[in-house]
Amino acid sequence: MYFDIHTHSTASSNQVFTIQNKYPTSDDFSKPFSIGLHPWFLKNETSETELSLLDKKLQYPNCFALGECGLDKAIETNFDFQKTIFIKQIHLSEKFQKPIIIHCVRAFQEIIEIKKAQKPSQPWIIHGFQKDKQLAFSLIENGFLLSFGAAVLESTKVQEVISAISMNKIFIETDNSEVSIREIYQKISNIKKVSLEKLKEQIYINFKHIFRS
Repeated sequence: MYFDIHTHSTASSNQVFTIQNKYPTSDDFSKPFSIGLHPWFLKNETSETELSLLDKKLQYPNCFALGECGLDKAIETNFDFQKTIFIKQIHLSEKFQKPIIIHCVRAFQEIIEIKKAQKPSQPWIIHGFQKDKQLAFSLIENGFLLSFGAAVLESTKVQEVISAISMNKIFIETDNSEVSIREIYQKISNIKKVSLEKLKEQIYINFKHIFRS
């Protein structure tokens, strides 16, 4: 089985377990999903209603994670407002014992500081990691896990990160790319110099350890 922990599409075969990314106002929660308030779509006038919906949907039996949510300095949305909503979602993650899938753009230091202040019991996963080894090691030292997507196929920097870190810190995703999860798995197995079956076994172990629906 392949595990795709963050995608905007449906699984193409029964050999792929997908966690579909949903928003509180989505209308189909029939398949395994994660749900959160993405910083791109935050609005003062709707945030409390959406947080209330989030509280309800996190109780669904096929909800595997809270997210994606997080912080983004590349958008115009007030950063303090983003932090307020992110912290409220952290509290919901703790309340319902769900790991968090994190969107982070130019705000890694702030994310690390918030994690230190909040002292969460639930795992935090940085999705779509595309930065360098120094940041990767800093995040791992602070208890984060890293999820990798299609960027691993082309980015030397991402390939170097994967080569350097332990397989028990890795998750794999397709996000909104056209690339298949199998292709990403195969590339990572090549980088790590392990068989595809060995990688699949380790990702399954990682998944079972972190995600509990």
